[in-house]
Amino acid sequence: MKKIVLLFVAFFAIVSCSNKQEKKITVITGIDSTLRPGNDFFKYVNGKWYDSVPIPASQSGVGAYMFMNYPQRMRLQGILDSISQTKNPAGSIAEKVGDFYASGMDTLTIDKRGYIPIKPLLLKIDKITDLPSLMSFVASEVKVDNPSIIGFGVSSDEKNSSINIAQLYQTGLGLPDRDYYFSSDASTVAIQQAYIKYISTLFQQTGSAAQEAKQSAGVVFDIDKQLAAAHKTKVALRDVQANYNKMAVADLSKRHPNINWNSFLNNLGAKTDSINISQPQYYDALDKLLKKIPIANWKIYLKANSLERYADDLSKPFVDASFEYTKVLSGQAVQKTRGEKMANVVDNYLGEALGELYVKKYFSEEAKNRMLSLVNNLQKAYAKRIDNLEWMSQSTKKKAKEKLFAITKKIGYPDKWRDYSNVRVARDMYFENMVSAATAAYQFQLNKLGKSVDKSEWYTTTPTVTAYNNPTANEIVFPAGILQPPYFDNNADDALNYGGIGMVIGHEITHTFDDQGAQYDKNGNLKNWWTKEDYAQFKARIQQVTNLYSTYTVLGDLHINGALTVGENTADIAGIAVAYDAFKMTEEGKGNTKIDGFTPDQRFFISLAKIWRVKMKDEYLRLWINNNPHSPPNWRVNGPLMNTTPFYNAFNVKEGDKMFLPKKDRITIW
Repeated sequence: MKKIVLLFVAFFAIVSCSNKQEKKITVITGIDSTLRPGNDFFKYVNGKWYDSVPIPASQSGVGAYMFMNYPQRMRLQGILDSISQTKNPAGSIAEKVGDFYASGMDTLTIDKRGYIPIKPLLLKIDKITDLPSLMSFVASEVKVDNPSIIGFGVSSDEKNSSINIAQLYQTGLGLPDRDYYFSSDASTVAIQQAYIKYISTLFQQTGSAAQEAKQSAGVVFDIDKQLAAAHKTKVALRDVQANYNKMAVADLSKRHPNINWNSFLNNLGAKTDSINISQPQYYDALDKLLKKIPIANWKIYLKANSLERYADDLSKPFVDASFEYTKVLSGQAVQKTRGEKMANVVDNYLGEALGELYVKKYFSEEAKNRMLSLVNNLQKAYAKRIDNLEWMSQSTKKKAKEKLFAITKKIGYPDKWRDYSNVRVARDMYFENMVSAATAAYQFQLNKLGKSVDKSEWYTTTPTVTAYNNPTANEIVFPAGILQPPYFDNNADDALNYGGIGMVIGHEITHTFDDQGAQYDKNGNLKNWWTKEDYAQFKARIQQVTNLYSTYTVLGDLHINGALTVGENTADIAGIAVAYDAFKMTEEGKGNTKIDGFTPDQRFFISLAKIWRVKMKDEYLRLWINNNPHSPPNWRVNGPLMNTTPFYNAFNVKEGDKMFLPKKDRITIW
């Protein structure tokens, strides 16, 4: 996909507690005691905060979850401001990271250069005369993180997960998703118009007359739309079996003569005789479109793609044009500060180098050890839940527990940090620094092709507030960034930690057994390990989740897409259940002593509601519903709790309350 802000992280987090650790009493504030908890628990816990907190003008939302990355970027900016103004040892991590940041902060030089850095790229496009030269250009830009019509990567073979193979995936769109090209509601039309205006403005900034720029933007939108027609929907993309289509390059070259895969892969430096083409229908359509659409129009498209890709890295007029489009898309009122933007850029390009500096300042080994303890406790609780499943046979239970205890647990930061010695950095050459870092990142990926998978590799940076489950490695990962309140407090009582990060641990473990993860075996291979009868029972329960969440609404009558969010909703429902079971194994969980006026169970569920304390602009919420595989935050609280019987007991939820579901209708999968 072309330049679109990375909106979502499809994963989440973790925690741990030791009864030997002295706990502090954390006072719970903000509860609206005038409301019945069983009508809207999210509002009962978070309503006072929600009604009073302002969304910063430079942000599209505020609170926990992904919006905690805003204060995290402030932390990173503090580190970067310090090292960029210090004389660091030559060749050190601090020097490279500091100089990269300083080059991006030098807006006087960046503005003075205008679009000079991208002129050679535009001239290369001008020299394209035919399909071979067009595809040669596309390949050269894939190698510097400027993909256009070809989505190429290297990752594990899903049916032989110990080996890395070449992968192809659908791409080529400027709008967030295919459906934006075909929907005609007012909000989507406004986004389409903003996008076309954005493309037109970029062309004008590089010298095109207004009318010519407008016509060029129309050409780009038309090509986008033709590519979008060949894209699978986000729901269809959830079919992991359908996304596995490993083919011989020789056969693929015959199938797509206009792409000419042999030549293209050779230009990429990718030596392979096979490749997984995740969405074949996209490339079937692309091969035809390469011949159907005039070369002159493809050149316009490629220029627009490149201008979009680099707009935020050029002078102020380009940055402003990019923001005007972002504003319509997300509702963000004013631009982020340059420091915040650059903290994000450095995290993207030199993430592990910056992460190493972050860990030294903000993360302790004690927190890492306590996290591991909590994860282990959740695993034990999960095993008991598997044993107690009435719908699953003993043979499948045995394999499920084998997979459960084969999970690799990564906490805090990588065991080894990435080497960035091949990234060239100069304090006065921001654009070139970025291209050098992108080139190094591509080479890092390419070097993995055909080799054994490095099980120690991480796919997120250490400071990021997130966590994830990687099914092909059967691993769960919890970076240091999330190991802080409201998720994790090293000194808080067990109820708060198990209700917070414990729920997220349970969530990530459950991804091992959600509708997608359940199709991978304990070694991470896409391989069936179920009996036919058990899998049918499992699928029926998954369908219950889809059906229930499809009834939930936001922004008036806009419904959650139950089919798109089913994996995350399944993980939420089971994540809460297993975290609660693990909590009940602690001394606090076994008792009923009130702290700050709340029982242990009440503190557990209140903590859970607080980790989803988020407020968003309506525009961003709509963007979320259309694109994010997670339900919006209020339904990550109320939805799973409606299916959690201990919650009913803790807050005396009764028939007639809006969150009440009859016991027979409450969903239990794991």
